[in-house]
Amino acid sequence: MKKNNIYTLLVAFLCLISTSVYAQNVTVDASIDSIQRFIGEQARIKLEVCCNARQSVLLPQFADTLITGVEIIDIAKADTQYLNNRERMMVTQEYIVTSFDSASYYIPPFEVSVDGQAHHSQSLALMVYPMPLDEENPEAIFPPKDIMQLPLTWVDWKPVVWKLPLLFIIIVAAIYLIVRYHDNRPIIRKVKVEPKLPPHEQAMLDIDRIKAEKSWQKGDPKGYYTELTDVIRVYIHGRFGFNAMEKTSSEIIDYLKETKDKEGIEDLKQLFMTADLVKFAKYAPLLNENDMNLVSAIEFINQTKVEVDPNEKPAPTEITIEEKRSKRTKVALIVGIVTLVVLAMVIVYFVGSDLYNLFF
Repeated sequence: MKKNNIYTLLVAFLCLISTSVYAQNVTVDASIDSIQRFIGEQARIKLEVCCNARQSVLLPQFADTLITGVEIIDIAKADTQYLNNRERMMVTQEYIVTSFDSASYYIPPFEVSVDGQAHHSQSLALMVYPMPLDEENPEAIFPPKDIMQLPLTWVDWKPVVWKLPLLFIIIVAAIYLIVRYHDNRPIIRKVKVEPKLPPHEQAMLDIDRIKAEKSWQKGDPKGYYTELTDVIRVYIHGRFGFNAMEKTSSEIIDYLKETKDKEGIEDLKQLFMTADLVKFAKYAPLLNENDMNLVSAIEFINQTKVEVDPNEKPAPTEITIEEKRSKRTKVALIVGIVTLVVLAMVIVYFVGSDLYNLFF
């Protein structure tokens, strides 16, 4: 390396001393750091051009091969140095080369264009030798070893392991939907039906609801009496088998008078009369009237109710409902089957890719 540095300084010195006498002289020099290399070792070639600072320099262009058998590994960026108050310049280009065949290589002169005129450097030589073999220790150099097969770990298997349960679930779901689609049986639903409450129990529940709402205190007597008389009408229909919902108040009273249960009919008559006045004559009853009519309704129910033996109370019944499968349901089954099959195919592909990467 010291020898190369001295040579570079010498070239620069020649450029300086030649400025005054040979202002237009162009010098092109090429050097190599060592002409002897083993196979695969790198050599550095330096190309230096010294010329007038105002001249245009075009360096030679190479691809990946300097000459046959000598390959270029890297080409450094050209460096320009100005000399003698920037009247002269020296352009330096370095090439890193190597060779993988043992031989003696002749490197022809480099051609440099300066202001369109060709200038050439001296030729170079490169001797490439095979690696030396120690005959006394032939085992010192080993042939290339085979690729080592590392043992598989959980990290390697993990991408496959978590996909398999998901694939199993998707396949089971797809089989279930396929079976459901082909059996084409109606959808069967079982509904538990509670027995109806006795008329008087249902009526008392409705009256408790009316009491809790207190609509008569909110300035809505018409709504209050409408709900209360409807509860009584429904009770009469359930208790006496008389369709009181389609009868007038007087017709209901006349029917009740014909029965033997005449207790409380006068109070009930007063309730219906007040309700008719409120609904049709915009009568505004007093608060105590509202309370008295509510009590009258409760007393009428208590006086006419028929108690049911708890042991004879009917048990809840279960009703089976069959529904034919709709067209929408069939379409949904088909879409579900296709979606699951596509998902299963995608997962199988990825599992296969993972296994191939593990073993090949």
